[in-house]
Amino acid sequence: MSEERRKKRRVLVVDDDFAVVELVKANLEAVGLEVITAYDGLQALDVISQLKPDIVILDVRMPRLDGWDVLWELRNSQETHNLPIIMLTVQSDGESITRGWSNGVDCYLPKPFDPAELVAMTKRLLELENEGVWSED
Repeated sequence: MSEERRKKRRVLVVDDDFAVVELVKANLEAVGLEVITAYDGLQALDVISQLKPDIVILDVRMPRLDGWDVLWELRNSQETHNLPIIMLTVQSDGESITRGWSNGVDCYLPKPFDPAELVAMTKRLLELENEGVWSED
C-alpha cells in the first residue's frame, strides 16, 4: 500500500439520495478522508471490487440491490468479510437495528442523523482497523 494511500483513508458512501450523499461527503472530506460514492447496491459492489474502500457507509432502501443484500454479499466474501460497515438508514425500528447487528454491521445510525456523530463513528472504525481489529487471519 502506498504511503499516500495510507495517509488518506477511502470511504464509500452508498445512498440513492443525492442530498444525503453530498452531506456525508462534505463532512468526511472536511476531516481529510477521501470519499467515493455509489447510488445503488449493484454500483456499490462494483466500486468496492475496483477501488477497495477502507470503510462503507451504507443505506438500506436503494434501487437494484438494497443495503441488506449488499451487506450479505460483503460479509460472505473472503475479500470483504472484515470491511467495516456503517448502516445509515431511515429504518430505525428495533427489528431493523437487530437485523443490522445480527448480520455484521459495525455501527447502525438512524436518519435523521448528526453529521458529527457519523464522522466520529467513521474515524473510530478506521482507528480500530489501524489497530488490527479487522486484520486478516
